[in-house]
Amino acid sequence: MPRKLRLEYEGAIYHVINRGDRREVIFVDVVDRQRFLETLGEACQKTGWQIHAFCLMGNHFHCVIETPRANLSSGMQWFLGTYTARFNRRHKLFGHLFSGRYKSVIVDGSGDGYLKTVCDYVHLNPARARLIRIEEPLSAYRWSSYAEYLKAPQQRLEWLRTERLLGEWGVDEDNTAGRRQVEGGMEL
Repeated sequence: MPRKLRLEYEGAIYHVINRGDRREVIFVDVVDRQRFLETLGEACQKTGWQIHAFCLMGNHFHCVIETPRANLSSGMQWFLGTYTARFNRRHKLFGHLFSGRYKSVIVDGSGDGYLKTVCDYVHLNPARARLIRIEEPLSAYRWSSYAEYLKAPQQRLEWLRTERLLGEWGVDEDNTAGRRQVEGGMEL
């Protein structure tokens, strides 16, 4: 049976997930995680993608990606292929890193709060997986965009788009008070 075609259109927002082949790690260390984020930033430059949220786990990742152009499939092909090649070259490996096709679910970005729900789910992954201690704040997990939202705009990853989600969190202005509002509103 042929694969289902992916639904792509301009302005679509997707929750994208992919796992390591045989559920193996896709990040061996900090360098791999940094390289993944650098490659994601390059993909954003090439495709025009806007990233609303991300979380890097041990054997999988989550991204909430908006595509101003209908180019999720071609962008993901470049992104995952490039990261895999860089990972394999660094670790002297070859072959697949990811298990098959990535999963993408369309997120309704109509402003009804679903984008916030999906991004909160992505940001809460480290807490649910117990990668941080109960007494630690969610921002202690370094490999999620949640900590980026708590930084001043000039200190954030340049390709992370925060305006829309801040609006859904009810933050009127991206300042210290607004960032405290985000931090106080996240449930663990």
